[in-house]
Amino acid sequence: MSLSNVLSLASLSVAGFVLGGCAFAPSIPLFGAAFPDWLFCVVGGVASTVAVHLVLGRPEARSVLAPHAISYPALSALIAMAAWLVFFSR
Repeated sequence: MSLSNVLSLASLSVAGFVLGGCAFAPSIPLFGAAFPDWLFCVVGGVASTVAVHLVLGRPEARSVLAPHAISYPALSALIAMAAWLVFFSR
């Protein structure tokens, strides 16, 4: 086997591994349009974070999540990723 054959075989193998993840984009048809599933998870994460904020209610209770600029986006991302794992992982 020549060097050019080995290189072409190696490049085809690498291309196969890299492009193996290119499957269909998971989406949900809604009102005639296909929306990506992560969009619903992000909306659910933000809505859940707003619900947590409202449940905590008083400023004393909200101090548990001390730096709000860090904790609320992190909580929203955590809920969105957990929702994606529960509902859309295949």
